[in-house]
Amino acid sequence: MKNRYLYLATLSVVLAACNSMPANRNSQLDQATEHFKLAQGDSQVSALAPEELVRAGESLRIAELAWMNGDKTDKVDHLAYMADRRVVIAQETASSKTAQNVTASAAAERDKMRLEMRTAEADTAHQQLAVAKLDTLQKEGELSDVKDAAARSAENLERSDARVNDLEYQLKDLNARKTPRGMVVTLGDVLFDTGKSALAHNSSHNMDKLADFFIRNPQRTATIEGYTDNIGSTSSNYRLSERRANAVMKMLVDKGVPQDRLSTHAYGEESPVADNASAAGRQMNRRVEIVFSQQSGDVSEK
Repeated sequence: MKNRYLYLATLSVVLAACNSMPANRNSQLDQATEHFKLAQGDSQVSALAPEELVRAGESLRIAELAWMNGDKTDKVDHLAYMADRRVVIAQETASSKTAQNVTASAAAERDKMRLEMRTAEADTAHQQLAVAKLDTLQKEGELSDVKDAAARSAENLERSDARVNDLEYQLKDLNARKTPRGMVVTLGDVLFDTGKSALAHNSSHNMDKLADFFIRNPQRTATIEGYTDNIGSTSSNYRLSERRANAVMKMLVDKGVPQDRLSTHAYGEESPVADNASAAGRQMNRRVEIVFSQQSGDVSEK
């Protein structure tokens, strides 16, 4: 009952926050909110994973408050992603408990069948025993399949959580975020002087962290993407973004990262993340993004 009250209170706060949000929404946050509402409307999730759903609602509320308070987009994206992951955990927990219930039901049915066998009349005992043995073998096979499926589900969930948590932990100081393209680290304009492609002196610390991540994860590859604002011609912006991406790759290679694990792509002024009409928006658009490869077992973005 206590969990139910906490669950209802969390839902009220989250829904109230959703109704009071500004018109300029955050797509990552919208996505997490939509997934939460779907899980909330799933009677199986509500009944079998209420505590996990409460934690997902609390995480979503924190992300909503960060957005309402005007926190950085990267922070809001990260908080929204964590809320989305908790929704997935709630759904996986409900699925696992459903499988466990099926297992218990199958075991109860088997026990009932054995009791009926013992009370059968003597003249049909041999025939009933033969039929029962065949049925038992079939039910035991189904029971084993259900147990195996439940074990695989729990193991996959644990392995996926461990993989994502480890990546986030290793890259947390660089404000990495989970996207459909993979884990992304955004390097802002502070790494470069305005209009230049040479890395600034104060960028070495972040490059050290990135290089250390690659060295500790030799199976990971990445694409280094360069972007600019819309000041200047399209062709000059394209060349500038290309030089900046190449500069980041060169520094990583100089720090010991094999070049065959890195590639670059220039986008120039394409795909802005903010409005170029303001100085702050242009600064956000002048960036280099490190997009890490996804591996089998990584949790995909919902």
